[in-house]
Amino acid sequence: MYQMGSISSNNRSIFHISILFLPCFTCLASCQDFQGLSPLISPPLIPEILNLLDQRLALVYPIIQGFKNTITSDPLNITQTWVGADICNYKGFYCSSPPDNNSAITLASIDFNGFQLSAPTLDGFIDQLPDLALFHANSNKFSGTISPKITKLPFLYELDISNNNFFGSFPVEVLGIPALSFLDIRFNFFTGTVPPQVFTQRLDVLFLNNNNFMQGLPENLGSTPVLYLTLAYNKFIGPIPRSILNASATLTEVLFSHNLLTGCLPYELGFLRKLVLFDASNNFLTGPLPCSLGCLAKLEQFNLASNLLYGQVPEVVCALGKLVNLSLSSNYFTKLGPKCTKLERSGVLDIRKNCIPDLPGQRSARECAAFSLHRRYCSNPASFNFIPCQVPSSSHPRIGTKRNLVGYSALLRQAVEFPGRN
Repeated sequence: MYQMGSISSNNRSIFHISILFLPCFTCLASCQDFQGLSPLISPPLIPEILNLLDQRLALVYPIIQGFKNTITSDPLNITQTWVGADICNYKGFYCSSPPDNNSAITLASIDFNGFQLSAPTLDGFIDQLPDLALFHANSNKFSGTISPKITKLPFLYELDISNNNFFGSFPVEVLGIPALSFLDIRFNFFTGTVPPQVFTQRLDVLFLNNNNFMQGLPENLGSTPVLYLTLAYNKFIGPIPRSILNASATLTEVLFSHNLLTGCLPYELGFLRKLVLFDASNNFLTGPLPCSLGCLAKLEQFNLASNLLYGQVPEVVCALGKLVNLSLSSNYFTKLGPKCTKLERSGVLDIRKNCIPDLPGQRSARECAAFSLHRRYCSNPASFNFIPCQVPSSSHPRIGTKRNLVGYSALLRQAVEFPGRN
């Protein structure tokens, strides 16, 4: 198999580089089980004058040319380079040796990011490239559905079709891709529900944001092994499942913002010890902040703005040593302790539009009184005061160093860049 592993591993970085730079070698290899094409594509025969470097490249040549004939718009003239026998020098195509034959050369990676190509479907294209390991097509105008034949690609581990025109229900076909560890379908027009099986897939990255999924967060949410989970800008409803505790070994960045989530924050969030980013802003979450959040020692960005939260902001949260941004604006908090006051004065804590007396920029007394008449209640209130870890004893919270985080990059339309993968 190609060098695969977690998204942050050196092996994957080395493999990605090898795809871009390994030279082509001459050899013969056989490839079976990839016969037949979509009826939408009628590929040309391979001209006799072409001297393709490898039988595997000869196999994919008509596939590429057939796909080229379906492209309806190419404003950057990308396909003008898709001519002749040197497939490895076609713009967007990268070759390497396949895992099952180190002496062969094959098409291993496709990177169409930002090409602005238009085509009615990808069926008969990526599903017919037997050695494909990566397919990135951010910011194009591809549409249609994903072919079930994509499950026959044994080496495909990164699939990025973000910022395109795909529509319909969640593409369940991707769940059958045996080696998939990176799935990015954000900024499309998918609707309906996300199958619960998604959260049991062996993924490192799951970006579903900016679609139109409408459902409650599944109870098996915590079964996911992902590092990066982005569900923002959909219509997820209901509470954050307590099962999120089960993702404590891997979950690093979580974006639930701009949905319709309700209920109280679960105490179990405090067990996500690897968490660096958590954003559940612009929902309808309520209740006090659990003191267990003070155990999130690696937390840098914490955004709960524009919810219905209330009570005192826990001092243990304000004492977190790596916080760069704590956004609690547009809630109904009523009290800050000395550590939180210090954090507010430093600019790390944004507490505007709350109900804290004698602090500028707060809600009106009338608005706060109206909210208190209809206060929401949480089950098991005793859990909000329990701290399942030893917190720092310092009375002077440190301020972390600001850096770019992967999750927030996913809220932009362009391709997401991961540190160490270029």
